[in-house]
Amino acid sequence: MTERRLIENGDRLRALRDDLRVADEQLAHFDDEAEDARIRSLVSETPIAEREHREAERHAQAMRRHRDEVAAEIAALEVHQDALLDQLVAEGGS
Repeated sequence: MTERRLIENGDRLRALRDDLRVADEQLAHFDDEAEDARIRSLVSETPIAEREHREAERHAQAMRRHRDEVAAEIAALEVHQDALLDQLVAEGGS
């Protein structure tokens, strides 16, 4: 039973690490867009440019939150995996 839980945990970790890589790429893209929009807003000083900057910044912040949530879930699963490994060793040593 512990081995099966370890396998499931490992599968979930792999999927989350893939999600984290994608989130990192998307975050870099959104950060670049937000920075471009900020510069356009400063240069043009128009309400439209400012609105576009705020919107781009909101997208980047949302992606940052998502990325942080995925990273936190990975950290929790790694702790769980360590506990399962300890349990497996204890079961094998009995």
